[in-house]
Amino acid sequence: MRKVSKVSINRVLLLLVLLSAIAAALPFVNYAPNRLMSGEGRQLWDIWPDITGGLVGGFALLLALCLFPGQRGAVATLVVVQLLLTGVLIAAGSAATHLTQTGSLLARTSLGSGFWLALGIALLACSDAIRRISVHPLWRWILHAQIAVVPLALLISGAFNDLSLLKEYANRQDVFDDAFAQHLTLLVGTVVPALLIGVPLGIGCYFSAARQGAIFAVLNVIQTIPSVALFGLLIAPLAGLVKQFPWLGTVGVAGTGLTPALIALVLYALLPLVRGVVAGLNQVPHEVLESARAMGMSLRQRFIHVQLPLALPIFLRSLRVVMVQTVGMAVIAALIGAGGFGALVFQGLLSSAVDLVLLGVVPVVALAVVIDALFDLVDALLKVKHDD
Repeated sequence: MRKVSKVSINRVLLLLVLLSAIAAALPFVNYAPNRLMSGEGRQLWDIWPDITGGLVGGFALLLALCLFPGQRGAVATLVVVQLLLTGVLIAAGSAATHLTQTGSLLARTSLGSGFWLALGIALLACSDAIRRISVHPLWRWILHAQIAVVPLALLISGAFNDLSLLKEYANRQDVFDDAFAQHLTLLVGTVVPALLIGVPLGIGCYFSAARQGAIFAVLNVIQTIPSVALFGLLIAPLAGLVKQFPWLGTVGVAGTGLTPALIALVLYALLPLVRGVVAGLNQVPHEVLESARAMGMSLRQRFIHVQLPLALPIFLRSLRVVMVQTVGMAVIAALIGAGGFGALVFQGLLSSAVDLVLLGVVPVVALAVVIDALFDLVDALLKVKHDD
């Protein structure tokens, strides 16, 4: 009997290529006569009819790469996808410049749904290719980080200056800088107190099982309260305190603004932090502690030199969740006057200005990605050190 050779296919890439056909059918950019109107969608071939052949060629090349799921095919896929991603970014900037030069000075060109879907597909394809190229955590981090080099270079070079999002930024640069500073203040002002409270609480829960149940019960209840409701619940008590003790107002305490936002964000951060400390300490093997005790280490020495280093990776994962969560939840804090990028988001929603909403949303996403990437780097370095 003849043996039928089984063709190996990269199914993930094949699915992403098929989804890219949907992205190509959606509007690549939106052209509006002013910043308040949604405008009409434009395809790339509507702006440059000659580009159709290049799009078909890139689509066919990616389909061919689906037949090479190995490491070499993954390297080729990463190179091709990054080239296509660069082309998509340059095309977006060039389309905005072309439409600006041919239209009104008040006209705005924003990124369409087709661009955002194509960007997401390209990043997923890059991530899948990197996963197939190497299993080494540090090399994976480097390969992921280099994806951002070209987009950042294009941004700095001014290739996107004619996009409506960058025009909105140019018009509100001072407001944006203030919002960025306020958002970082909310992040740092949440994480530092949460660490000072959460780490001792977690250590106390680890050494006292009786205390653990009550503490986790309270923290679980806090976590179930919606963020907007918790912000609102803190307004009246804080306003009453300031009224009763006026000197609190001189140090910045108020019923609205930064104070209730920081208190609420710290309360939300405590549960994952405390759980991370307890889980990290619990996963230390009992045999390791017995060996340390046999070597003559005291309880304090075992805790500092054995348990804490071994619990660090799990604790860092909890801290990672807290920081990314805080970056996102700080947007809601703008509802009670805490500022940050949420102020831009809600101002854009109230004025129906999509670009202003994006001016607040995109930096939040970017900040969360940067924080997540930094924790990925630390985790990769710890794994390399452990393997060595």
